[in-house]
Amino acid sequence: MNFETIIGIEIHCELKTNTKMFSQGPVSFGESANSCVNEIDLGMPGTLPCLNKHAVELALRACMGTHCEIDPLVKFDRKNYYYSDLPKGFQITQQFHPIGKNGYIEISTEEGTKKVRLNRIHMEEDTAKQFHTNYGTLIDFNRAGTPLIEIVSEPDIRSGKEAASYVEELKNMLYYLGVSDCRMEEGSMRCDVNISLRPEGSQTFGTKTEIKNLNSISNVQKAVDYEIERQSQLLLAGEKVEQETRRFDEATKTTVLMRKKEGNVDYKFFPEPNIFPILLDEAWIEEIRATQPQLPSQRKEKYMQEYGLSEYDANTLTQTKELSDFYDEVVKHTKEYKLASNWCMVELMAVLNKENISFKDNPCSPVHLAEMIEMVSKGEISSKQAKVVFEEIMKGKDPKKVVEEKGMKQISDPNEIRKLVTQVLDANEQAILDFKNGKGRAAGALVGQVMKLSKGQANPKLANQILNEELKKR
Repeated sequence: MNFETIIGIEIHCELKTNTKMFSQGPVSFGESANSCVNEIDLGMPGTLPCLNKHAVELALRACMGTHCEIDPLVKFDRKNYYYSDLPKGFQITQQFHPIGKNGYIEISTEEGTKKVRLNRIHMEEDTAKQFHTNYGTLIDFNRAGTPLIEIVSEPDIRSGKEAASYVEELKNMLYYLGVSDCRMEEGSMRCDVNISLRPEGSQTFGTKTEIKNLNSISNVQKAVDYEIERQSQLLLAGEKVEQETRRFDEATKTTVLMRKKEGNVDYKFFPEPNIFPILLDEAWIEEIRATQPQLPSQRKEKYMQEYGLSEYDANTLTQTKELSDFYDEVVKHTKEYKLASNWCMVELMAVLNKENISFKDNPCSPVHLAEMIEMVSKGEISSKQAKVVFEEIMKGKDPKKVVEEKGMKQISDPNEIRKLVTQVLDANEQAILDFKNGKGRAAGALVGQVMKLSKGQANPKLANQILNEELKKR
């Protein structure tokens, strides 16, 4: 029997704000435990929440990037449950009135582009973080109250590859929009994947299991692939898949039971009484829409349609926002789009990777790189000389000064080169005879003599052209 896999993904994404969702407590990562909290985060009696406007703006940007219908009436609800990582005894969320719904994103699959529908995007606050030890459980409240959006897909995903592609596309989109830093390894983007199997052709959903807190795109695919195999074996053996929550064990590459689900938890949702409904100004929403950054797909299209780059180059340049941003700055100062893409993708990235330098600390100025590219394009320096200049640019130096100091400005004046060629030919009569007798290498040797005489500054292409012209005259 063949089975169809049904996958839905819930992604919790921390918003890129300086303060918490409902307080002035700072948002940070890696600080000392319990050093970034205040009375509101800890749920102290008498404290009242105050909504973070910037968090709402970022949530709106996420909705716009995923083609969601936006609800301008912002309402919050209480999700009541008692757990040690929830200081108030409830979580403020948007159960009944999500800020966005009915959206979609497009992903690349082996069959082509596929649209994955989004059920909703809602805002909420994060919980504290627990550390389980042999001596008990420790709690760090630094994360409590951090602004989150939860993005819930429809069950449109059908494989581990599609799941990974979906998470990667969403991650890139949110990062390009400045909504989140999307550092999955730090927990600022976490995935819960729901998986069920059903016989091919069936319209009834099977029993689903949930895999919690997947922290990398690679692990999303591995966890899904394993769970599909596990459920398939159970069903083929005539056994039932039980509804349960599992986690992915990286060491064994398997999913492990966390807890069984016997029914839905009653969270006793009700409207948050301390945050009145807020009607967003339509002009403010449109202002956000008008300043929406370009998405990776939009940049790819621009690179191919306007700049004439190949699909490979466009994909490579947009793999990271930092590289794409740098390239965009370079081409503000040169129209040599292909040459600029080569230097950014190959030479620049090679040095940054080798030296383990981040773009934040990149010593190469986009303006300097563009100036050097222009010199190559105009024939002022050769491609070989450009590599020497580039080494100096990576030290923060001005390419024009480097060329001047090293005396490497290329000679592209035909009259100057013809004088050099004449000197070489006058001194190498035997080479001329060899050339006339069909020895092609003789011409190459003569070009080498011209380059040597010019101390490497003659334009090689022009030198070769003029040399052949003069040889035919002799």
